[in-house]
Amino acid sequence: MFVTRLDWTSQAGGALHGSVRVPGDKSVSHRALMLGALADGTSHIRGFLEGEDTRATAAVLHQLGVRIETPADGERLVHGVGLHGLRGAGESLDCGNAGTGMRLLAGLLAGQAFDSTLVGDESLSKRPMRRVTEPLALMGAQIDTQDGLPPLRVRGRHALHGIRYTLPVASAQVKSALLLAGLYADGDTEVLEPHPTRDYTERMLAAFGWPIEFTPGYARLSGGHALRATDVDVPADFSSAAFFLVAASIVPGSKLRLPAVGLNPRRTGLLAALRLMGADIRIENERESGGEPVGDLVVTYAPLHGIELPEALVPDMIDEFPALFVAAAAAKGRTVVRGAAELRVKESDRIASMANGLRALGVTVEEAPDGASIEGGVIGGGTIDSHGDHRIAMSFAVAGLVAEGAVRIRDCANVATSFPGFLELANGCGFHLA
Repeated sequence: MFVTRLDWTSQAGGALHGSVRVPGDKSVSHRALMLGALADGTSHIRGFLEGEDTRATAAVLHQLGVRIETPADGERLVHGVGLHGLRGAGESLDCGNAGTGMRLLAGLLAGQAFDSTLVGDESLSKRPMRRVTEPLALMGAQIDTQDGLPPLRVRGRHALHGIRYTLPVASAQVKSALLLAGLYADGDTEVLEPHPTRDYTERMLAAFGWPIEFTPGYARLSGGHALRATDVDVPADFSSAAFFLVAASIVPGSKLRLPAVGLNPRRTGLLAALRLMGADIRIENERESGGEPVGDLVVTYAPLHGIELPEALVPDMIDEFPALFVAAAAAKGRTVVRGAAELRVKESDRIASMANGLRALGVTVEEAPDGASIEGGVIGGGTIDSHGDHRIAMSFAVAGLVAEGAVRIRDCANVATSFPGFLELANGCGFHLA
């Protein structure tokens, strides 16, 4: 039974050791459910993330008439209904805290023959949705919002047509929503990005048998085909591994192995950033699973130094910035981050949340509209507010490992959305977290 506490206290202790198998990749789990639901036949998903976000997506698909079985923890059998087999729910579809779920479902539902209403929790209800509803409208979709915010009222029975769309801001979620809508559209749907983003949807569409052309920063597909059921082995989530990569890098004497981590090149910007800072991280046993590159990560303590983060890495590590901020605070010298304005519209304003939290621990941080400058050195004890953001909470749990005093972290309940069992895994390898 996993434990979720509202508040945590993290303290310095000894070195970290052992093998830590982090949960399955959330992004892959969401997409496997959705494509399995639209496929002909039954798909077997292994390594499924048992988190609140992914369970919310499963519950929505169940409301839409998809039978999903759970033969064991981390497994799902999705009995697909085919591209046109979904049925209207007659009630709101609750996405919980899952921004990925809501944005992708908006694209998927835009081509249906029924109306749908997507709602979310308090945090998700504050997240901007025009970035996905406006390009979907160019395809012929009709989606009403509350001044650009959820709930999303998706009007069915609107014919969709393919478009060629250049994203103003790189976003894998928006790209994926357009591609899912493109399954139902006449003609070609083309998406171009200012910077390449994660290509989970493209890889998985190909694995499910849909003809698709994609290269970094570009994807094109046409409507009118079918998805066929396939088995999916979900790799361990790189974003979850990130906290342990940083922890072992900054706690003297540490060495951790993280097996079977997904190493999609559009996901591993933090790995490159930490290596630039002097981290000792090796990849062993590289292989491919379900179209996704996978490997075992072995991280050994090494002194870190500050860097000016190359902006080219930013799109490939957007969810890992809270962990990077902690690495920067523990490093020698200054780390400068620019080009990360998207962090301001995540589950919290992650730039402000991390800057304020680090300042509360005595770290010098200067904010910029699209990033921050962090002066590394000594991290003190203190109390910080995670603002209900799971990644903020876990990042400060890592900071506490090298702090001069206890770090108290408020409002940690949402960690279950992305990383169930974090406390148990962390304490099992040497954290002092209660």
